[in-house]
Amino acid sequence: MAVIGNGPVGQTTALLLARWGVPVVLLDGRAERDLVGSKAICQQRDVLDVWEAVGAGRRIAAEGVTWTTARTFHRDRELFAYTMADPGRSAFPPFVNISQARTEDILDERIAAEPLIDVRWGHRVTGIAQDVDGVTLAVEGQADLRADYAVACAGARGEDIRRMLGVGFGGHSFDDRFLICDIRADLPGWAQERRFYFDPEWNPGRQVLIHPCPGSTFRIDWQVPGDYDLAAEEASGALDARIRAIIGDQPYEIVWKSVYRFHSRVADRMRVGRVLLAGDCAHLVSPFGARGLNSGVGDAENAAWKLAFVLHGWAGEELLESYHDERHAAALENIAVTTATMDFLVPQTAEQHRRRREVLEAAATDPAMRAQVDSGRLAEPFWYVESPLTTPAESRPFAGRPPRGEVPPAGPGILVPDVPVSVTGSSCGRFRELARDGVLLLTTDGVDLEPSVDTAAPVRLLRLSEIDVTGVLGEALAARPGEIWVIRPDAHVAAVLTDPAQVPTAVNRALARPAADRILPGTGT
Repeated sequence: MAVIGNGPVGQTTALLLARWGVPVVLLDGRAERDLVGSKAICQQRDVLDVWEAVGAGRRIAAEGVTWTTARTFHRDRELFAYTMADPGRSAFPPFVNISQARTEDILDERIAAEPLIDVRWGHRVTGIAQDVDGVTLAVEGQADLRADYAVACAGARGEDIRRMLGVGFGGHSFDDRFLICDIRADLPGWAQERRFYFDPEWNPGRQVLIHPCPGSTFRIDWQVPGDYDLAAEEASGALDARIRAIIGDQPYEIVWKSVYRFHSRVADRMRVGRVLLAGDCAHLVSPFGARGLNSGVGDAENAAWKLAFVLHGWAGEELLESYHDERHAAALENIAVTTATMDFLVPQTAEQHRRRREVLEAAATDPAMRAQVDSGRLAEPFWYVESPLTTPAESRPFAGRPPRGEVPPAGPGILVPDVPVSVTGSSCGRFRELARDGVLLLTTDGVDLEPSVDTAAPVRLLRLSEIDVTGVLGEALAARPGEIWVIRPDAHVAAVLTDPAQVPTAVNRALARPAADRILPGTGT
């Protein structure tokens, strides 16, 4: 396997593939890592859980700043605050803020300890050719590299990779720019919350977002005009005045600063033959909601288990097409969510300006209007309810996108809740750890399901009553007697069944196998 791009998405992809026993060559055109600036700072609970599967999640969480509350202000008045729900008893907080540079550093340490990953800096891919047996990567100044498959994680500047693959990247860029400063200062009371300001007196007509980071550092994002000149503002002293308008007359240090123009774009294809596109190489969204890197890690996990199953012979190549189906849908969801946010933050028409003004003014006194204030719907897993791998259940219909900060009830397509479990003879202490071992069949009381035919694919059969010693898992799932839960290797529910005879069909569907290619519960693990 080849992974192109040694940023956090590429690192995660390589580590997850190695976890499945797949050797990886990890390529990057840079001479070395550029550990500068906060960049993607906000890591969501379920992403930390994915990183824990490769031994990094708890460390990233421990070093980061935990926050549970999102506060939104209009001018000098707080409109509302909300906390993020936990459907189970996760080992991780809702969000942890830590610089992308430090996240990359921790993932590098895990990669250095993994003999299946071969890291090659200074290897810029200049050509991609495919045939029925594999992928050939032309590398500048090096011999061609041959691989079975490749995952392109080339980041926001992945236009060359997309061009080689003939992939379009439709969308648009926003005219307004955003000034970002990481400052080190003492701001008591601000360390456990995100603050979002609409039209504050110190940035009239625009927005400001403040995130706490480790080491008494705060990331401040100002929306600024398209012709904003950072150098001129710094030279005139206006940058200092901009910062002091927020923190007051106290010492501070600028750790990093930059100006960005944000984009809303998505690749028209995320699978091109034997190459999968992931992360910013496949989609770019505005940062309000922290859906960039978090979504990229979702790409990495989806790609890794499917490639591993194909490479091990547990599934056919048709499983890889579901990568495009699922993660392209996730990218479009993120585009829709973040575009709605940007339309509210940066109105483009007179009607949008009018609506924004009316909503913000009304929300100060009318709680019913607060749901219409869009300061960014925070990152959440994508729900594969319409995936070709998912078997719908009439008894557990998807009711649509839940209110912000909440999660949908467990059911087909939904990521399972993370709760403590106890398994005899196993060191696994959390439900998602069990789920990520392969395909999991979980039965409730009243189901007699016995393995009848072994399969090479890792399929495990467990009884809820035997692992749920506290009853927390059954409660989080809202499990009912007579159910069989089919759970994918990425801990998403593939099916909830009541007829044991339907299990082979649901498992086949979850692996994109033809219905005639019969798989029954086995003990491949």
